[in-house]
Amino acid sequence: MTAEPISITTLAARVGRPLEPSDWMEITQERVDRFADATNDHQYIHVDPERAAATPLGGTIAHGFLTLSLVPWLIAAHLESIEGVEMGLNYGLDKVRFLQPVRVGSRIRSHMEYLSADQKQAGRWLVKSRVTVEIEGQDRPALVAETLAMFVVK
Repeated sequence: MTAEPISITTLAARVGRPLEPSDWMEITQERVDRFADATNDHQYIHVDPERAAATPLGGTIAHGFLTLSLVPWLIAAHLESIEGVEMGLNYGLDKVRFLQPVRVGSRIRSHMEYLSADQKQAGRWLVKSRVTVEIEGQDRPALVAETLAMFVVK
């Protein structure tokens, strides 16, 4: 992250250049259990360590949507302050692929690259990014997503 705010056009010029990865985050059973409670998804592969250990997964795993829900926190490390931004809004996702389960006790981090930054109307910029969530020690990522954010600029 830069110390000084950048212009939205500077961000647009950074399309195609990977940013620094985020810090690592450990996926704990407590976090998985709390997500299960919030979403009413108590499938045993997420919340029953003993039963999940007997599956090919070898233990409990995070919900795919839990991993996806952590993307805003993970990419916060990448985000630069943009001059004149009144607000940034989640605008959607163009594509999400869950490529590998995240075992409880694993650590994840994100990698991000701006794919496009387009002015849609005066003061509104749609920024598309590719976010890859890496699992420490694994060759395949947990997920790859194309995220969309709308920046409202004064």
